[in-house]
Amino acid sequence: MKKKLIYISVALAVLSTLAFTSPAERYFEIAKNLDIFATLFKEVNALYVDEVNPNKLVRTGIDAMLNSLDPYTNYIPEDEIEDYKTMNTGQYGGIGAITREIGGRNVVTMLMEGYAAQKGGLKIGDEVIKIDNIDLSKISREEANQLMKGQVGTNVSLTLKRQGVDQPIKIDFKREKVKVNNVPYFGMVGKDVAYIQLSDFTPDAGKEVKNALINLKDQGAKSVILDLRGNPGGLLIEAVNITNIFLPKGKKVVSTKGKIPENNLNYETLNSPVDVDIPLTVLINRGSASASEIVAGTIQDYDRGVVIGEKSFGKGLVQVSRPLSYNSQLKVTTAKYYTPTGRCIQVLDYSHRREDGSVGSIPDSIKRAFKTTNGRVVYDGGGIDPDVKIETQEAHSITQVLFEKGYIFDYATQYTLKHTEVPDARTFTLSDEEYNQFVNWMKGKDYQYKSALEYQLTEFTEEARKEKYFGELKTQLEQINARIAESKKNELMLHKDQIKMLLEEDIVSRYHLERGGIEAGFKYDNDVKKAIEIVHNQPVYKKTLSMQ
Repeated sequence: MKKKLIYISVALAVLSTLAFTSPAERYFEIAKNLDIFATLFKEVNALYVDEVNPNKLVRTGIDAMLNSLDPYTNYIPEDEIEDYKTMNTGQYGGIGAITREIGGRNVVTMLMEGYAAQKGGLKIGDEVIKIDNIDLSKISREEANQLMKGQVGTNVSLTLKRQGVDQPIKIDFKREKVKVNNVPYFGMVGKDVAYIQLSDFTPDAGKEVKNALINLKDQGAKSVILDLRGNPGGLLIEAVNITNIFLPKGKKVVSTKGKIPENNLNYETLNSPVDVDIPLTVLINRGSASASEIVAGTIQDYDRGVVIGEKSFGKGLVQVSRPLSYNSQLKVTTAKYYTPTGRCIQVLDYSHRREDGSVGSIPDSIKRAFKTTNGRVVYDGGGIDPDVKIETQEAHSITQVLFEKGYIFDYATQYTLKHTEVPDARTFTLSDEEYNQFVNWMKGKDYQYKSALEYQLTEFTEEARKEKYFGELKTQLEQINARIAESKKNELMLHKDQIKMLLEEDIVSRYHLERGGIEAGFKYDNDVKKAIEIVHNQPVYKKTLSMQ
């Protein structure tokens, strides 16, 4: 009941605000509905049969109101501001350790190179049981994360369980300013192809990509792969800075259009580029969003490089932050953005919701065609379509279960305890004998799951019962279930390639940290292989960028 009251009052406020165009009428409606909300809130708190939490009640109302707009318009209360700042700046006070909860354990999964955690002796695989003598089993995961972070220069102690060590270990650290790099990796893939992975668009993203490219050109790079896969976006200006590395000064990169005239802006490249001629490929997938799509779309519109991979996410909306009272903030969508050809790649139309409140994609029938510099046809309304499409192989259910339950992680920890010799990240591979050792290690462990096929079969069986066909189909259904069960007994071998890849990446990361895990994956990466193939075949590269 209390949620319904909040939802109704908020919906009335939103609908009333949109129904009037006169500023005087609009302000009256805002004031009226705020007064209604305040009096309603007061009465609910006073009269509702059970005790209510005022903060939680209002937060429910705020979230419901903003969720009716789009998923990117959010309220950030004071106690979440630091996490929000970390997300937008890539900086925080801490020790440079990444942890993950596995089966109730808080384990260290990665160390950031050069920071206190690595220098102080923390190891991937360590289980953190106490922070400053506070038992983590008695607090939430969020509370544990807050304990790990803190003011730069302050001390923090971790009590750890370490495989191969009988007694808990206690290590003291001093927190420092940790900067999460936008470019977690750059290097050569082949003797003359530069590879730059860009994972975020926080401040200095453009500078990091620029420095990486200059460094790799000095190493003899004759072409470049810019990897934007899984990059959720960030600062729009950094997208402009990154395209500027490959495009001349004065080129339009993106324009924004909103309800308020001051949100109608054009962004152009402002600086001298690094290289406007070097063959360029850009990797994208369904996780490439927002600023990633600006970069990929701009490169595509100018035919400056070949875009490879999957269709991107389709987020064509721009957000800004506004300060609110009591040190809280509002992140609000203020405009849509458009690539140089005029494309808006927003895939979901939040302004026209269905009766049930759900949101539909932009229909193909109203998508518009645009032409690149060379006359190639590209479309709006649905993310960035790659020039060269490569289907990504989905992780099988067994692979996901082994990862989520921590079996991949724990085996990698045990493997490194027995193998002290540091492997080469790019060439390391598990032998068949070593993989069989993993299969034997898994015996007796619980990794049961229900596959998509089994869910469908269950639904089919229920439908057969309803339609009175089960008696006729019972024998066949039992045979299918038996075959599935028999097949699952051997699935560690059936899906060996996927599981082996994750094992190798996790094992190598113990010796070479994040850089090692990335390099270990190159030999399995079909997108990277295709990019190398294209830049090494200039006739194909040029044909891809020409009008077909």
